[in-house]
Amino acid sequence: AALIGGYSLLAFFACAVIIGFIVLCYAEVSSRFAATGGMYLYAKEAFGSMFGFEVGWLYWIVRVTTFAANCNLLLAYLGFFFPQANEGSWRVGLIVLIVSAITVINFLGVRESSVMTNIFTVGKIIPLMIFATVGLFFIQPANFTFGEIPEYASFSSAILILIYAFVGFEAAVIPAGETKDPQKNVPFALLFALAFCAVLFIVIQIVAIGTLPDLAKSERPLADAAGQFMGSFGAAFIVVGALVSILGNLNGGYLASSRIPFAIAAQKQLPQFLAKTHEKFKTPYISIILTSVCILIFTIQASFISALTISTITRLIVYATTCLALPVFRQRKDVPKAEFKVPFDVLASMLSLILVVWLLSNVDYKKEGLVLLIVAAIGLIIYFANQFFQQNVESKAVINSEETKENL
Repeated sequence: AALIGGYSLLAFFACAVIIGFIVLCYAEVSSRFAATGGMYLYAKEAFGSMFGFEVGWLYWIVRVTTFAANCNLLLAYLGFFFPQANEGSWRVGLIVLIVSAITVINFLGVRESSVMTNIFTVGKIIPLMIFATVGLFFIQPANFTFGEIPEYASFSSAILILIYAFVGFEAAVIPAGETKDPQKNVPFALLFALAFCAVLFIVIQIVAIGTLPDLAKSERPLADAAGQFMGSFGAAFIVVGALVSILGNLNGGYLASSRIPFAIAAQKQLPQFLAKTHEKFKTPYISIILTSVCILIFTIQASFISALTISTITRLIVYATTCLALPVFRQRKDVPKAEFKVPFDVLASMLSLILVVWLLSNVDYKKEGLVLLIVAAIGLIIYFANQFFQQNVESKAVINSEETKENL
Protein backbone atom coordinates (compact mmCIF):
# COMPACT_ATOMS: atom_id res chain seq x y z
CA ALA A 1 0.00 0.00 0.00
CA ALA A 2 2.88 2.39 0.78
CA LEU A 3 4.43 1.73 -2.64
CA ILE A 4 1.41 1.53 -4.94
CA GLY A 5 -1.71 2.38 -2.93
CA GLY A 6 -4.96 0.84 -4.18
CA TYR A 7 -3.10 -0.97 -6.93
CA SER A 8 -1.76 -3.27 -4.22
CA LEU A 9 -4.91 -5.34 -4.88
CA LEU A 10 -3.63 -5.97 -8.40
CA ALA A 11 -0.28 -6.95 -6.92
CA PHE A 12 -1.99 -9.63 -4.83
CA PHE A 13 -3.55 -11.13 -7.97
CA ALA A 14 -0.20 -10.97 -9.76
CA CYS A 15 1.57 -12.78 -6.89
CA ALA A 16 -1.11 -15.46 -6.79
CA VAL A 17 -0.61 -16.13 -10.51
CA ILE A 18 3.19 -16.18 -10.23
CA ILE A 19 3.17 -18.56 -7.27
CA GLY A 20 0.40 -20.58 -8.95
CA PHE A 21 2.68 -21.59 -11.81
CA ILE A 22 5.49 -22.43 -9.39
CA VAL A 23 3.16 -24.50 -7.20
CA LEU A 24 2.03 -26.50 -10.24
CA CYS A 25 5.67 -27.38 -10.92
CA TYR A 26 6.16 -28.42 -7.30
CA ALA A 27 2.98 -30.50 -7.37
CA GLU A 28 4.21 -32.61 -10.28
CA VAL A 29 7.83 -32.95 -9.20
CA SER A 30 6.92 -33.78 -5.58
CA SER A 31 4.48 -36.47 -6.77
CA ARG A 32 7.47 -38.50 -8.01
CA PHE A 33 9.22 -38.84 -4.63
CA ALA A 34 8.40 -40.26 -1.22
CA ALA A 35 11.73 -39.50 0.50
CA THR A 36 12.68 -36.59 2.78
CA GLY A 37 14.61 -33.74 1.16
CA GLY A 38 12.28 -31.73 -1.06
CA MET A 39 14.09 -29.29 -3.35
CA TYR A 40 17.48 -30.73 -2.40
CA LEU A 41 16.37 -34.20 -3.48
CA TYR A 42 14.82 -32.94 -6.73
CA ALA A 43 17.92 -30.95 -7.71
CA LYS A 44 20.25 -33.82 -6.83
CA GLU A 45 18.27 -36.32 -8.92
CA ALA A 46 17.90 -33.91 -11.84
CA PHE A 47 21.28 -32.18 -12.00
CA GLY A 48 23.76 -34.10 -9.84
CA SER A 49 25.23 -34.11 -6.35
CA MET A 50 26.98 -30.73 -6.31
CA PHE A 51 23.94 -28.89 -7.68
CA GLY A 52 21.69 -30.69 -5.24
CA PHE A 53 23.90 -29.82 -2.29
CA GLU A 54 23.98 -26.14 -3.24
CA VAL A 55 20.18 -26.05 -3.49
CA GLY A 56 19.82 -27.81 -0.14
CA TRP A 57 22.33 -25.42 1.43
CA LEU A 58 20.58 -22.33 0.02
CA TYR A 59 17.18 -23.55 1.13
CA TRP A 60 18.47 -24.16 4.63
CA ILE A 61 19.61 -20.51 4.58
CA VAL A 62 16.09 -19.60 3.40
CA ARG A 63 14.49 -21.28 6.39
CA VAL A 64 16.97 -19.77 8.87
CA THR A 65 16.42 -16.24 7.50
CA THR A 66 12.65 -16.77 7.30
CA PHE A 67 12.57 -17.80 10.94
CA ALA A 68 14.58 -14.70 11.84
CA ALA A 69 12.24 -12.41 9.89
CA ASN A 70 9.08 -13.87 11.39
CA CYS A 71 10.46 -14.03 14.91
CA ASN A 72 11.27 -10.31 14.73
CA LEU A 73 7.76 -9.69 13.40
CA LEU A 74 6.35 -11.67 16.33
CA LEU A 75 8.14 -9.36 18.77
CA ALA A 76 6.79 -6.31 16.91
CA TYR A 77 3.20 -7.55 17.39
CA LEU A 78 3.93 -8.58 20.97
CA GLY A 79 4.84 -4.92 21.50
CA PHE A 80 1.09 -4.17 21.33
CA PHE A 81 0.75 -5.66 24.82
CA PHE A 82 4.33 -5.32 26.06
CA PRO A 83 6.22 -2.35 24.53
CA GLN A 84 9.63 -3.54 25.77
CA ALA A 85 9.30 -6.88 23.95
CA ASN A 86 11.39 -5.71 21.00
CA GLU A 87 14.04 -3.87 22.98
CA GLY A 88 17.38 -4.79 24.57
CA SER A 89 17.63 -7.75 26.90
CA TRP A 90 13.89 -8.45 26.72
CA ARG A 91 14.18 -8.99 22.97
CA VAL A 92 17.12 -11.39 23.34
CA GLY A 93 15.45 -13.27 26.19
CA LEU A 94 12.20 -13.72 24.29
CA ILE A 95 14.04 -14.92 21.17
CA VAL A 96 15.91 -17.51 23.26
CA LEU A 97 12.62 -18.64 24.83
CA ILE A 98 10.81 -18.96 21.48
CA VAL A 99 13.64 -20.85 19.77
CA SER A 100 14.09 -23.16 22.77
CA ALA A 101 10.38 -24.03 22.95
CA ILE A 102 10.13 -24.82 19.23
CA THR A 103 13.35 -26.85 19.41
CA VAL A 104 11.90 -29.02 22.19
CA ILE A 105 8.66 -29.59 20.24
CA ASN A 106 10.58 -30.71 17.15
CA PHE A 107 12.96 -32.82 19.23
CA LEU A 108 10.02 -34.84 20.56
CA GLY A 109 8.88 -35.85 17.07
CA VAL A 110 7.29 -34.86 13.77
CA ARG A 111 3.83 -35.86 15.04
CA GLU A 112 4.09 -33.45 17.97
CA SER A 113 5.32 -30.71 15.63
CA SER A 114 2.46 -31.37 13.19
CA VAL A 115 -0.12 -31.29 16.00
CA MET A 116 1.20 -27.93 17.16
CA THR A 117 1.18 -26.60 13.59
CA ASN A 118 -2.44 -27.71 13.15
CA ILE A 119 -3.45 -26.01 16.40
CA PHE A 120 -1.69 -22.81 15.38
CA THR A 121 -3.27 -22.99 11.90
CA VAL A 122 -6.79 -23.14 13.31
CA GLY A 123 -5.91 -20.45 15.82
CA LYS A 124 -4.70 -18.06 13.13
CA ILE A 125 -7.36 -18.70 10.48
CA ILE A 126 -10.32 -18.01 12.79
CA PRO A 127 -9.26 -14.41 13.66
CA LEU A 128 -8.42 -13.72 10.01
CA MET A 129 -11.80 -15.07 8.86
CA ILE A 130 -13.58 -12.93 11.46
CA PHE A 131 -11.55 -9.88 10.41
CA ALA A 132 -12.37 -10.45 6.73
CA THR A 133 -16.06 -11.24 7.25
CA VAL A 134 -16.91 -8.48 9.74
CA GLY A 135 -14.69 -5.92 8.04
CA LEU A 136 -16.56 -6.22 4.73
CA PHE A 137 -19.54 -4.48 6.35
CA PHE A 138 -17.45 -1.44 7.37
CA ILE A 139 -15.64 -0.71 4.13
CA GLN A 140 -15.54 2.91 3.03
CA PRO A 141 -15.53 3.03 -0.80
CA ALA A 142 -13.85 6.46 -0.67
CA ASN A 143 -10.68 4.79 0.66
CA PHE A 144 -10.15 3.04 -2.67
CA THR A 145 -8.27 5.45 -4.90
CA PHE A 146 -6.86 4.44 -8.26
CA GLY A 147 -5.20 7.58 -9.54
CA GLU A 148 -2.01 7.63 -11.51
CA ILE A 149 -0.75 4.21 -12.56
CA PRO A 150 2.32 3.27 -10.45
CA GLU A 151 5.76 3.37 -12.01
CA TYR A 152 7.28 0.08 -13.10
CA ALA A 153 9.95 0.21 -10.37
CA SER A 154 7.38 0.77 -7.60
CA PHE A 155 5.05 -1.98 -8.83
CA SER A 156 7.83 -4.55 -9.28
CA SER A 157 9.26 -3.66 -5.84
CA ALA A 158 5.82 -4.18 -4.32
CA ILE A 159 5.55 -7.58 -6.00
CA LEU A 160 8.99 -8.62 -4.71
CA ILE A 161 7.99 -7.72 -1.14
CA LEU A 162 4.49 -9.18 -1.38
CA ILE A 163 5.70 -12.49 -2.79
CA TYR A 164 6.90 -13.22 0.76
CA ALA A 165 3.26 -13.55 1.86
CA PHE A 166 2.65 -16.35 -0.66
CA VAL A 167 5.79 -18.41 -0.14
CA GLY A 168 6.37 -21.16 2.39
CA PHE A 169 4.27 -23.78 0.59
CA GLU A 170 7.45 -25.65 -0.30
CA ALA A 171 8.02 -26.57 3.35
CA ALA A 172 5.32 -29.24 2.92
CA VAL A 173 7.49 -31.25 0.52
CA ILE A 174 10.57 -31.43 2.79
CA PRO A 175 9.49 -34.11 5.33
CA ALA A 176 7.89 -36.37 2.67
CA GLY A 177 9.61 -39.40 4.21
CA GLU A 178 7.63 -38.79 7.40
CA THR A 179 4.34 -38.08 5.59
CA LYS A 180 1.52 -40.51 4.79
CA ASP A 181 1.22 -41.20 1.03
CA PRO A 182 3.14 -38.02 0.08
CA GLN A 183 3.04 -38.62 -3.69
CA LYS A 184 -0.73 -38.09 -3.67
CA ASN A 185 -1.34 -35.97 -0.58
CA VAL A 186 1.40 -33.34 -1.04
CA PRO A 187 0.27 -32.12 -4.53
CA PHE A 188 -3.32 -31.79 -3.31
CA ALA A 189 -2.19 -29.91 -0.19
CA LEU A 190 -0.06 -27.49 -2.25
CA LEU A 191 -2.86 -26.58 -4.67
CA PHE A 192 -5.60 -26.33 -2.04
CA ALA A 193 -3.45 -24.18 0.27
CA LEU A 194 -2.61 -21.72 -2.51
CA ALA A 195 -6.23 -21.32 -3.59
CA PHE A 196 -7.43 -20.80 -0.02
CA CYS A 197 -4.67 -18.36 0.92
CA ALA A 198 -4.97 -16.30 -2.28
CA VAL A 199 -8.69 -15.66 -1.71
CA LEU A 200 -8.22 -14.93 2.00
CA PHE A 201 -5.28 -12.56 1.40
CA ILE A 202 -7.16 -10.55 -1.23
CA VAL A 203 -10.27 -10.17 0.96
CA ILE A 204 -8.09 -9.12 3.91
CA GLN A 205 -6.37 -6.49 1.76
CA ILE A 206 -9.75 -5.17 0.58
CA VAL A 207 -10.88 -4.81 4.20
CA ALA A 208 -7.59 -3.23 5.28
CA ILE A 209 -7.72 -0.59 2.51
CA GLY A 210 -11.43 0.02 2.97
CA THR A 211 -11.34 0.51 6.74
CA LEU A 212 -7.93 2.06 7.50
CA PRO A 213 -7.24 5.39 5.73
CA ASP A 214 -3.59 5.48 6.90
CA LEU A 215 -2.84 1.89 6.00
CA ALA A 216 0.50 2.74 4.39
CA LYS A 217 1.81 4.24 7.63
CA SER A 218 0.71 1.46 9.99
CA GLU A 219 3.22 -0.78 11.80
CA ARG A 220 0.51 -3.32 12.72
CA PRO A 221 -2.01 -2.84 9.89
CA LEU A 222 -4.51 -5.60 10.67
CA ALA A 223 -4.70 -4.66 14.32
CA ASP A 224 -5.14 -0.96 13.47
CA ALA A 225 -7.79 -1.77 10.87
CA ALA A 226 -9.68 -4.03 13.31
CA GLY A 227 -9.55 -1.21 15.85
CA GLN A 228 -11.45 0.99 13.38
CA PHE A 229 -14.52 -1.27 13.20
CA MET A 230 -14.27 -3.53 16.29
CA GLY A 231 -12.73 -1.16 18.82
CA SER A 232 -9.82 -1.87 21.18
CA PHE A 233 -11.06 -5.40 21.82
CA GLY A 234 -11.00 -6.12 18.08
CA ALA A 235 -7.46 -4.79 17.79
CA ALA A 236 -6.27 -6.97 20.68
CA PHE A 237 -8.10 -9.96 19.20
CA ILE A 238 -6.33 -9.57 15.86
CA VAL A 239 -2.94 -9.11 17.56
CA VAL A 240 -3.47 -12.41 19.38
CA GLY A 241 -4.39 -13.97 16.03
CA ALA A 242 -1.22 -12.54 14.48
CA LEU A 243 0.90 -13.92 17.33
CA VAL A 244 -0.64 -17.37 16.92
CA SER A 245 -0.20 -17.14 13.16
CA ILE A 246 3.49 -16.30 13.39
CA LEU A 247 4.12 -18.99 15.99
CA GLY A 248 2.54 -21.53 13.65
CA ASN A 249 4.71 -20.28 10.82
CA LEU A 250 7.84 -20.53 12.98
CA ASN A 251 7.03 -24.08 14.04
CA GLY A 252 6.22 -25.28 10.52
CA GLY A 253 9.28 -23.60 9.04
CA TYR A 254 11.51 -25.02 11.74
CA LEU A 255 10.31 -28.54 10.97
CA ALA A 256 11.44 -28.10 7.36
CA SER A 257 14.75 -26.41 8.17
CA SER A 258 15.86 -28.93 10.78
CA ARG A 259 15.34 -31.83 8.34
CA ILE A 260 17.49 -30.37 5.54
CA PRO A 261 20.95 -31.06 7.07
CA PHE A 262 19.64 -34.51 8.06
CA ALA A 263 18.51 -35.26 4.49
CA ILE A 264 21.80 -34.05 2.98
CA ALA A 265 23.85 -36.03 5.50
CA ALA A 266 21.78 -39.14 4.70
CA GLN A 267 23.06 -38.74 1.13
CA LYS A 268 26.64 -38.57 2.54
CA GLN A 269 27.13 -34.96 1.43
CA LEU A 270 27.52 -33.72 5.01
CA PRO A 271 29.22 -35.35 8.02
CA GLN A 272 27.37 -38.51 9.04
CA PHE A 273 26.74 -37.41 12.62
CA LEU A 274 24.08 -35.04 11.22
CA ALA A 275 22.14 -38.09 9.98
CA LYS A 276 21.88 -39.61 13.46
CA THR A 277 18.41 -39.97 14.98
CA HIS A 278 17.44 -40.16 18.64
CA GLU A 279 16.90 -43.73 19.88
CA LYS A 280 13.61 -42.93 21.59
CA PHE A 281 12.08 -40.07 19.58
CA LYS A 282 13.48 -41.07 16.17
CA THR A 283 14.19 -37.41 15.33
CA PRO A 284 17.44 -36.03 13.81
CA TYR A 285 18.47 -34.42 17.07
CA ILE A 286 21.95 -33.23 16.01
CA SER A 287 20.54 -31.57 12.89
CA ILE A 288 17.87 -29.98 15.09
CA ILE A 289 20.44 -28.62 17.56
CA LEU A 290 22.67 -27.23 14.80
CA THR A 291 19.72 -25.51 13.14
CA SER A 292 18.59 -24.03 16.46
CA VAL A 293 22.00 -22.52 17.19
CA CYS A 294 22.22 -20.89 13.75
CA ILE A 295 18.63 -19.62 13.92
CA LEU A 296 19.20 -18.15 17.38
CA ILE A 297 22.35 -16.25 16.35
CA PHE A 298 20.89 -14.88 13.10
CA THR A 299 17.54 -13.91 14.66
CA ILE A 300 19.25 -11.85 17.36
CA GLN A 301 21.46 -10.10 14.78
CA ALA A 302 18.90 -9.47 11.98
CA SER A 303 15.92 -7.16 11.50
CA PHE A 304 12.60 -8.10 9.89
CA ILE A 305 13.17 -6.40 6.53
CA SER A 306 16.79 -7.49 6.05
CA ALA A 307 16.00 -11.14 6.84
CA LEU A 308 12.85 -11.01 4.67
CA THR A 309 14.73 -9.69 1.64
CA ILE A 310 17.52 -12.28 1.80
CA SER A 311 14.97 -15.04 2.34
CA THR A 312 12.82 -14.03 -0.64
CA ILE A 313 15.72 -13.72 -3.11
CA THR A 314 17.28 -17.04 -2.08
CA ARG A 315 13.92 -18.78 -2.14
CA LEU A 316 13.21 -17.63 -5.71
CA ILE A 317 16.50 -19.14 -6.87
CA VAL A 318 15.59 -22.43 -5.19
CA TYR A 319 12.14 -22.34 -6.80
CA ALA A 320 13.76 -21.95 -10.21
CA THR A 321 15.70 -25.20 -9.78
CA THR A 322 12.54 -27.23 -9.10
CA CYS A 323 10.74 -25.61 -12.04
CA LEU A 324 13.73 -26.46 -14.23
CA ALA A 325 13.72 -30.05 -12.93
CA LEU A 326 10.17 -30.66 -14.20
CA PRO A 327 11.02 -30.94 -17.94
CA VAL A 328 14.21 -32.87 -17.06
CA PHE A 329 12.21 -35.54 -15.24
CA ARG A 330 9.67 -35.62 -18.05
CA GLN A 331 12.42 -36.73 -20.43
CA ARG A 332 13.95 -39.37 -18.19
CA LYS A 333 12.84 -42.98 -17.73
CA ASP A 334 14.90 -43.74 -14.61
CA VAL A 335 12.83 -41.64 -12.15
CA PRO A 336 9.58 -42.61 -10.38
CA LYS A 337 6.34 -42.00 -12.24
CA ALA A 338 4.52 -38.72 -11.53
CA GLU A 339 1.25 -39.20 -9.64
CA PHE A 340 0.21 -35.67 -10.69
CA LYS A 341 0.74 -34.12 -14.13
CA VAL A 342 0.77 -30.36 -14.80
CA PRO A 343 -2.16 -29.62 -17.15
CA PHE A 344 -0.14 -27.09 -19.18
CA ASP A 345 2.65 -29.56 -19.95
CA VAL A 346 6.05 -27.81 -19.56
CA LEU A 347 4.52 -24.36 -20.20
CA ALA A 348 4.08 -23.90 -16.43
CA SER A 349 7.80 -24.56 -15.97
CA MET A 350 8.84 -22.06 -18.64
CA LEU A 351 6.50 -19.34 -17.38
CA SER A 352 7.66 -19.90 -13.81
CA LEU A 353 11.29 -19.46 -14.81
CA ILE A 354 10.52 -16.28 -16.77
CA LEU A 355 8.61 -14.80 -13.81
CA VAL A 356 11.37 -15.72 -11.35
CA VAL A 357 13.98 -14.04 -13.56
CA TRP A 358 11.76 -10.96 -13.74
CA LEU A 359 11.44 -10.81 -9.96
CA LEU A 360 15.18 -11.25 -9.48
CA SER A 361 15.85 -8.42 -11.93
CA ASN A 362 14.45 -6.04 -9.31
CA VAL A 363 17.02 -6.99 -6.66
CA ASP A 364 19.66 -4.56 -5.42
CA TYR A 365 22.68 -6.77 -6.10
CA LYS A 366 25.07 -4.39 -4.38
CA LYS A 367 23.49 -5.33 -1.05
CA GLU A 368 21.44 -8.53 -0.99
CA GLY A 369 23.14 -9.96 -4.08
CA LEU A 370 26.57 -9.78 -2.45
CA VAL A 371 25.29 -11.55 0.66
CA LEU A 372 23.77 -14.28 -1.50
CA LEU A 373 27.01 -14.71 -3.46
CA ILE A 374 29.02 -15.11 -0.24
CA VAL A 375 26.52 -17.63 1.13
CA ALA A 376 26.60 -19.68 -2.09
CA ALA A 377 30.43 -19.67 -2.04
CA ILE A 378 30.45 -20.92 1.57
CA GLY A 379 28.13 -23.74 0.48
CA LEU A 380 30.55 -24.84 -2.23
CA ILE A 381 33.47 -24.76 0.22
CA ILE A 382 31.52 -27.01 2.62
CA TYR A 383 30.63 -29.37 -0.23
CA PHE A 384 34.20 -29.81 -1.50
CA ALA A 385 35.61 -30.03 2.04
CA ASN A 386 33.19 -32.85 2.82
CA GLN A 387 34.04 -34.57 -0.47
CA PHE A 388 37.74 -34.41 0.41
CA PHE A 389 37.07 -35.75 3.91
CA GLN A 390 34.90 -38.61 2.60
CA GLN A 391 37.57 -39.63 0.06
CA ASN A 392 40.23 -39.71 2.79
CA VAL A 393 38.01 -41.86 4.99
CA GLU A 394 37.29 -44.26 2.13
CA SER A 395 40.99 -44.42 1.17
CA LYS A 396 41.99 -45.24 4.75
CA ALA A 397 39.28 -47.90 4.90
CA VAL A 398 40.62 -49.53 1.70
CA ILE A 399 44.22 -49.43 3.00
CA ASN A 400 43.20 -50.94 6.35
CA SER A 401 41.26 -53.67 4.56
CA GLU A 402 44.24 -54.56 2.36
CA GLU A 403 46.60 -54.59 5.37
CA THR A 404 44.20 -56.88 7.21
CA LYS A 405 44.15 -59.31 4.27
CA GLU A 406 47.94 -59.33 4.09
CA ASN A 407 48.22 -60.04 7.82
CA LEU A 408 45.78 -62.89 7.51
